[in-house]
Amino acid sequence: MNSAAFLEDFHHVATIGATSNNGVDRQAATAEDAQTRDWFAGWVRDAGWELRVDGIGNMFGLLEWTPGAPYVLIGSHLDSQPLGGRFDGAYGVVAAMHAARRLDAEIAEGGAAPRFNLAVVNWFNEEGGRFAPSIMGSSVFAGLLPRERMLDVADLQGITVREALDGIGYLGTSEGPDVASYAEIHIEQGRILEREGITIGLVDSSWYTQKLDIEVLGEQSHTGATAMADRHDALVAASKIILMVHDVTQDFADEALVSSVGQLTLEPNSPIVVARRVHLVADLRSGDPDIVKAARAKLIADIDVLARAHDIKVNVKDFDIRPIRRFPEAGLELADKVAADLGLSSRRIQTMAGHDSVAMNTVAPSVMLFIPSVDGVSHCEREFTTDADMVTGVDMLTGVARQLIGGALAESSPRPAEGVA
Repeated sequence: MNSAAFLEDFHHVATIGATSNNGVDRQAATAEDAQTRDWFAGWVRDAGWELRVDGIGNMFGLLEWTPGAPYVLIGSHLDSQPLGGRFDGAYGVVAAMHAARRLDAEIAEGGAAPRFNLAVVNWFNEEGGRFAPSIMGSSVFAGLLPRERMLDVADLQGITVREALDGIGYLGTSEGPDVASYAEIHIEQGRILEREGITIGLVDSSWYTQKLDIEVLGEQSHTGATAMADRHDALVAASKIILMVHDVTQDFADEALVSSVGQLTLEPNSPIVVARRVHLVADLRSGDPDIVKAARAKLIADIDVLARAHDIKVNVKDFDIRPIRRFPEAGLELADKVAADLGLSSRRIQTMAGHDSVAMNTVAPSVMLFIPSVDGVSHCEREFTTDADMVTGVDMLTGVARQLIGGALAESSPRPAEGVA
């Protein structure tokens, strides 16, 4: 019955903001995001738990068994990418809700209060599709990003985070709970677990991430009347920069570096005007910080040559640099034992993507778990994980959370960042 109830809730959430090809579109602080937030709030209240919303829109469902004790946090995020998948983030929140309900029932039956309380969390704007940077809510909670500055971040239409959250009724005023530890379960978003036939991934570290904010400034002119020799086309130059970002990976070993340009805006974006300005964001990631730094240096040098050749100006700024974070060894050993006790195969694995657990691991010992992704695709409507793997993941998260509320990792500390310049 527990598994059926979980699946019913998960597949219901997938109908909110559903797209025609089985994906979802629930970007942060949109009407669709508000609907999932309303559902989460109603579920928490129906369970008899306390609901809190903090000043950056993070939502917490609190189960207090031991008055005054800190909380173990479990959860993820309900927002999505544009035309995103229905599993990314939402699975972790719904799994946490049902893991918490199971543990609440166990404690109600057994009568012994654990060392720590438990809270289920829905973090704000993990995806960063509408408001940059990503992992915003948990980073503010962890003190990595200033709340007021993040509230002033605007989307491409000029709407700020503050305005958007206030508009959907989720600009909260509460403080988040004191945290003892954190656990999150997520789809892998890669194909390692599927390829190796492994059920659970135990995340031991995150990749080094570096973004470049690139502004290409040319000159606006007529697409028909201006001679080709007289043009300073920002879009042509930007197109070559996009290829540079893609091709720089070839300077390193296979799979050692991934790179992409995921966002581009064009001005004036008229069919009969040569572009005067293009803004784009390049994303570089590797398990080796020196590789990212070498790629960055090469791109900056090549972009400088390009700018002079095209007689235009290109401004490049470092943006959203995230060092390698290693998860506590004690948490990995704990999760490995839980998996073994459940009869599940597991292996250690790196996360190339960013997650709320990476931010939380800076302030509280954290455990990050993966379940398999079919074909290793994510951030698209084709993203898929089986019901069976999701149900197994709920069992796994429940087992980890059971250990955490009992005091596991209480003596552990977050490990320092690696790769910081």
